[in-house]
Amino acid sequence: MQATSIWIYGIGFLAQFFFSARMLYQWIVTEKAKRIISPPLFWILSIFGSYLLFIYGMLRNDFAIIFGQFIAYYIYLWNLNMQGIWKRVAVVLRVILILTPLVALVFLMRDMEAFTLFFFRQKNIPLWLLIFGSAGQVLFTFRFIYQWIYSIHLHRSVLPIGFWIISLLGSGIIVAYGIIRHDPVLILGQSVGFVAYVRNIMIGLQAKGKVESGKGGKGDDDNALCADSALRAKSN
Repeated sequence: MQATSIWIYGIGFLAQFFFSARMLYQWIVTEKAKRIISPPLFWILSIFGSYLLFIYGMLRNDFAIIFGQFIAYYIYLWNLNMQGIWKRVAVVLRVILILTPLVALVFLMRDMEAFTLFFFRQKNIPLWLLIFGSAGQVLFTFRFIYQWIYSIHLHRSVLPIGFWIISLLGSGIIVAYGIIRHDPVLILGQSVGFVAYVRNIMIGLQAKGKVESGKGGKGDDDNALCADSALRAKSN
């Protein structure tokens, strides 16, 4: 690793630290509650990580990393709003949080020809690999679109089983991309979440099973609540 790139990797590892911290915290509170929890701190740490990973992607000239940040970032903000945190943030900070990614995108794409040459015609990244990495980022971003649609349906912020299944699949692709690219930030950052993804899936399925068997309690997972609603609809 060259001396000039150490600080760049530092930004990337710091971003992954925030992402890993959010998964670790969510996993701990979920294990304690025995149901899938969507804590506010999960979304706050997500915003910090997204900011830094976007910067890292630009410094690494890696469009696949940048691509996955924009949509997910605004879904993070939406979830904070659903949990009542967004209203407590100072107006000036809210404006900065909303506009920063848009300003960065406009700045990045102000010269489309240079943008295309810079990100899509790189000698170090073959087109097939860029497409492969972008596919992983699309899948990883789609989990938050799925989570957003699911939460809208329930009128509150939740992390359903499907979110964790998509996370597991997307993470696998990104780790493979990171291995091919020799990118320790992507490899380490994505590998940390594997256990948390699997445990959330297991806990969610257990809660869903309790509801379907008629043994579920008030505090079971939101997936179980939907399953319960579906069962009642069928009985009617």
